[in-house]
Amino acid sequence: MLLVAEPIVGPEEKAALLEVIDSGWLTMGDRVRAFEQAFASQHEAEDSVAVNSCTAALHLILHALGLGPGDEVLVPSLTFVATANSALYVGATPVFVDIESADVPLMSLSDAEARCTPRTKAVILMHFAGCLADRAAWQAFAQRRGLVLIEDAAHAPGLKEVGTYGAAAAFSFYGNKNMTTAEGGAVIARDPALLAAIRQARGHGMTSGTRQRLDSRTPSYDVTMLGFNYRMDELRAAIGLVQLRHLAAWNEIRRGLVARYRRLIADRCPSVAVPFAQPRLSTCHLMPVLLPGPVLRQEVIDHLRADGIQTTIHYPPVHLMSFYRDRDPTVDLPRTEDFAARELTLPLHPRMGPETVEAVVSSLARAVQSSTSVEAVA
Repeated sequence: MLLVAEPIVGPEEKAALLEVIDSGWLTMGDRVRAFEQAFASQHEAEDSVAVNSCTAALHLILHALGLGPGDEVLVPSLTFVATANSALYVGATPVFVDIESADVPLMSLSDAEARCTPRTKAVILMHFAGCLADRAAWQAFAQRRGLVLIEDAAHAPGLKEVGTYGAAAAFSFYGNKNMTTAEGGAVIARDPALLAAIRQARGHGMTSGTRQRLDSRTPSYDVTMLGFNYRMDELRAAIGLVQLRHLAAWNEIRRGLVARYRRLIADRCPSVAVPFAQPRLSTCHLMPVLLPGPVLRQEVIDHLRADGIQTTIHYPPVHLMSFYRDRDPTVDLPRTEDFAARELTLPLHPRMGPETVEAVVSSLARAVQSSTSVEAVA
């Protein structure tokens, strides 16, 4: 089965893990610190904080910024549920915003403006598929409204522009991302005080960690804030250091594969749309396509699976999930709902080559033609 996403892990990662095991120090040591510094350098930032997931990163950012009950946070519905959940974790209310269009499935500025209230305090931008939102436009909006701007950069590691939009950016290193630590995440924040607060809250609000106490030869510590257990361990950091060395090259492979996808789809199944027709900065994390209205998506999924090709959907709209629909059944996001109903994510990862893209598009073209023919007969 050709998978939608597949991590590249091998001898380098195995050797790095063995070094950690042989060292006898398994969590929050020198490798975590080295990974934080290397990840920051990759994004031309002064520093970063490594955590155990992007969810933790988002939660820590909102917590450190002081958001809480009575506050509203603008979030996309076309995202993974953690983006919205993070607002609830601090007692704030997520307010769902529609996408701009089927071609630009990023949060709509005009809809965000319409959904602002006196209680709106922050906006979480999500760089869908690795395509970056319009930084200048969103910064102007946030400044005009007095809002804190936060990036959900789970799809976008490796671009120096990421982490420069507003207060902070949250990254994911889950197994299907452009680089992985199996589970893991990171925060970049340009304000040293904010980053320090996030770093301390990551480890129960303690004023020092185990390694710091060893190095300073004192077992004493204090707890000066509410904190959480969101630490990264040395094993994941060791994998991350290896992965980070390859990230730029892997992102470049992804860009080449996406360019080939675009050319072949336009030639062989022109009724299938590929979002982001106008070039923009991207890590090319996903390969989303939009099926034409008459085509039954499940038939296309089944056809490709019979050819040994996995597909998936990014994303089922969060506002339509049972938990959030029960909270507010009146939320109406027509562009998001139309996009999500027709979207299909094709395989995209650096293990693929040009011939793999050729096979996927050939299967997609046959599937679309078959489904359209059945619809016409019916």
